[in-house]
Formats: sequence, structure tokens, C-alpha cells
Amino acid sequence: MASVSKSIQTTYETRKHIRFSFHWIQKLVKQIAVIILLLLFWEVAPRIGVTDPTFFPPFSKVVEGWWGLVVSGELLAHFQASIVRSFIGFGIALLIAIPLGLLIGWYPIVSDLLNPVLELFRNTAALALLPVFILVFGIGETSKVAIVLFACTFPVLLNTISAVRNVDPLLIKSARSMGLPPYKLFYQVILPASIPTIFTGIRMAGTASILVLIAAEMVGAKEGLGYLINYTQMNFQIPEMYAGIITIAILGFVLNYILVSLEKRFSAWKTNQ
Repeated sequence: MASVSKSIQTTYETRKHIRFSFHWIQKLVKQIAVIILLLLFWEVAPRIGVTDPTFFPPFSKVVEGWWGLVVSGELLAHFQASIVRSFIGFGIALLIAIPLGLLIGWYPIVSDLLNPVLELFRNTAALALLPVFILVFGIGETSKVAIVLFACTFPVLLNTISAVRNVDPLLIKSARSMGLPPYKLFYQVILPASIPTIFTGIRMAGTASILVLIAAEMVGAKEGLGYLINYTQMNFQIPEMYAGIITIAILGFVLNYILVSLEKRFSAWKTNQ
């Protein structure tokens, strides 16, 4: 009897796995089909006169320009410059914003002390402060890392505060009724329940770390993807300009995919409920 039950369970799990795999493949095919159609339009539209090929060249020309940048090593150099600046600013922002957000969200006295400063800076656009960062830190690496740090801090900080404050009160009451000390309550209940919302802020910050940096590199830099796009546009190297834009898009997609994967891993308890 036990062997029959086990066989039925195995069959059920196999069918479930097959259905999941088929659904995933079907979804992937649809997404790829949309991308292919978009690229086909990009290739055909300039050739049939829908767009001006001078300013919007066919996709194949952009690929040629992108490959030329890869072969020359120019794209790698600019990519490395941007990714290092972005990751340093992004990483420092996480180290500052997550602990600070947890403190502000959990301790009212910390919130009362820091809330006026947060309200002052949260509504200030990062790029509006770019001239200030350049004046204070110069046009070198420090100013670019600083503006990425500023742009990434507030999405993570505000989402962390919101995550802590919006933890289900029933979870907190249940944990306290079981006699959990404050530090265990925070570590075992508050922090795990806050992770999904915190990761929303992290994903927003990841996007900001790229977009703000690209804009900063267009203003004052000698290398980086933003500089590459601005330089190729000024010199009318249009395929290379689009190649730089595509590289940024791919970078953003990969970064978001990594963050989503990390979120799923750290939030596995939620999906298993």
C-alpha cells in the first residue's frame, strides 16, 4: 500500500514538473518572439523609408558598430569604468541604507531625529545635485561614485523603513507571546518579513545606479558608457551610439535578473507558505 501511494505521489510530482516546464518554455518562446519582431522592425524600418537610416540605422549596422567596439577593446574599457563606479556607489548605499532604515523603522526616537533630514533630501533629484558634487569632489571618480551613492540610498532607505513599519502585527504579537527576546524578534520575525519590500528598493536603486551614472558620465568624464554615447553622438558615429545604448539596456536587464533571483532565494519562506 505504501509503495502504491509513493508511486502515485511520484507520478503527480512528475506531471507537475512537466506542466511547469511546458508553461515556462511557452512563456519564454512568447517573450523571445516579441523581441525578434521588434528587432525585425528595427532592421526593416530604415530600409523601406519608415525612418531616416542616417539617424536610425538598421539593426545589422548597429551590431557591426557594436562588434567593432568589442574587437577594438573600447567597449570593454568603457564598460569596466561604468560598472566599477556603479557597483561601488550601489554597494556603499546598501551598507548605509539598510541598517539605517531598519533602525528608523523599528525605533521611533531615531525616526523622530532623522525624519526632517530625510524629508529634505528625499525630494531632491540626484542629477540636480551633480554640479554640487563636481564642485566639492571634482570631475574625477569620487564625484561619480558620490552621486550614485546619493541616488541609490533613498530608494533602499525608504523601502526598508516602510518594510519594517508594515510587518504584520499578528506576527509580532505571536512572537512576543512565545517569549522571544527583542533581538530574536527583530532577527527572526521583522527582518525576514521585511525582505521582499527591501528588495523592491534594492531593485529601484540598481536601476538608479546605472541611469544616474550614465547621465553623470555625459557631463564630465573621459571614459564610461555615458561618455561613449555622448562622444559617438558628437562625432556622428550613430551605430556606435546605439551600440552603447544597447549595452546599457543589457546591463540593466542582467542586474535586475540577478536581484530578482536573490530576492526569490531570500524570500523562499514566503513562497513555501
